[in-house]
Amino acid sequence: MIYLDHAATTPMAPEVLEAMLPFFSDLYGNASSIYGLGARARQAVFEARTQVGALIGAAPEEIYFTSGGTEADNWAIKAVAETCADRGRHIITTKIEHPAILQTCRWLEQKGYEITYLDVDRDGLVHVEDVESALRPDTILISIMFANNEIGTIEPIAEIGSLAHRHRVLFHTDAVQAFGQIPIDVKDMQIDLLSASAHKVNGPKGVGCLYIRNGVKIRPFLHGGHQERSRRAGTENVAGIAGFGAAARRAAGIISEKQKCETSLRDYLIQRLESEVPWCRLNGHRSRRLPGNVNFSFSFIEGESLLIRLDMAGICASSGSACTSGSLDPSHVLLALGLSHEEAHGSLRLTLSETNTIEELDTVVETVKKAVELLRQMSPLYEDFIKNQPSEE
Repeated sequence: MIYLDHAATTPMAPEVLEAMLPFFSDLYGNASSIYGLGARARQAVFEARTQVGALIGAAPEEIYFTSGGTEADNWAIKAVAETCADRGRHIITTKIEHPAILQTCRWLEQKGYEITYLDVDRDGLVHVEDVESALRPDTILISIMFANNEIGTIEPIAEIGSLAHRHRVLFHTDAVQAFGQIPIDVKDMQIDLLSASAHKVNGPKGVGCLYIRNGVKIRPFLHGGHQERSRRAGTENVAGIAGFGAAARRAAGIISEKQKCETSLRDYLIQRLESEVPWCRLNGHRSRRLPGNVNFSFSFIEGESLLIRLDMAGICASSGSACTSGSLDPSHVLLALGLSHEEAHGSLRLTLSETNTIEELDTVVETVKKAVELLRQMSPLYEDFIKNQPSEE
């Protein structure tokens, strides 16, 4: 098997599992209990809070654990909307956000909030001047993802953070895809709230975090006990949190080498596909993109048919976000770039890790070439296209 869907999820690292196992057996205490068993669990949560915070330049007390990135996104947007409702009801985001952002914003629209969905350019970049033009006296939040989960484009987060602070507007970024993949410093980038998820960085599923900058006052997301400093009630998932901490510590230790390795693999794969598969388009920014992200649209084919052929060859890939894989609609991200429905339906996302090899990518390229050629031979659109090509004579 060749696994090239690391944007969907990542295999758990051995040291992460090792960090988690004691809390499934001997160290099963409730982190809120005052006796020794509970104190050990509580210490593990604190250590993880420190490790996760260190990866983004945050203090431990600024990290609040959640069930994942989706909960963190919901918390950030809904809590700001509720807390700041007396100041305004206008929020700025983009058309290429993750569904956890877009669906939450649409829910808020039903509650009387106004949402501006910014366009992006052909590379998936939002322009800072467009963000500034969208600002209004009643704007309470800007929420723009750090890096896109489908096309890998990295947004100008530091510039947007600076703009938001100059205008005294809170700034949230969904950093689920960027966390642990590229350097992030929440202080330098003037980020107020940031969402992250453990299973994108070789950690466990079902745990994530919301960074809330000290001084930002937003209401609790879950009511009940005093957990997470009374902002997110519920008994802590100690094993998952310990795993998240171990994954963050691991990511911090390898991020530079990981970035270098993945960028080299990414560029090799892009170069081969572009040069050897005709009528394809690289989606996303060529250089301002995540190290491990490759996204192509192939004309005259259906992406789902291509995925099936890759799966038959033992290659795991996707046509876009794992959270929308059950939908028959074309990717909203690719449509926002200006692609037609047909082009968007012919997309393939290959997301790498530092564990992939050149030999694996060579196999992938040869498999894609053969599959695309076969699928095009079955397409009447391709047949008509070839017939209409000018003769070489």
